[in-house]
Amino acid sequence: MQESSRVTEYQQLWEKWTTQFNCIYDDPKVAHLMKTRIGQYLSGHPFLALTVLLFSIMAALPVGLFLTFALVTIVVTAVAFVFFEVFLLFVGGLCLLCVLSGLVFFSVLVSSIFNVSYITISNTLNYYNTRLTKGGKVCGKEKGRESSTAKETE
Repeated sequence: MQESSRVTEYQQLWEKWTTQFNCIYDDPKVAHLMKTRIGQYLSGHPFLALTVLLFSIMAALPVGLFLTFALVTIVVTAVAFVFFEVFLLFVGGLCLLCVLSGLVFFSVLVSSIFNVSYITISNTLNYYNTRLTKGGKVCGKEKGRESSTAKETE
């Protein structure tokens, strides 16, 4: 009795598998694949077909992980490149700010030195110029005239 029940179970299982395979073969994409040379070859070599099927299924996970890794690497590289560029622009901006600040300090210092020199030289020349002249006349010329007129009168 057990053996007949096992045979019946086996037949029912075979019918279920056949129904499943017929549903798969009735799919238009599978039917189109089976009409190609590769599909006919794999239909004639079931062991190779099973090997290809298992390889495809088992290779899907590593290929998917690799593609995910590559995509994440590209995204991280792009983001890191942007952040690195921003960092370089920030450092370059700070260097430019320091150089420009130094130029401002140097310009103010040189301008102050020139202004102090100008004011000092101008005041010195004005001081000596006013001592040499009295009332708009040059002292030396007056003395020269006075001395010559004085000599004439004598």
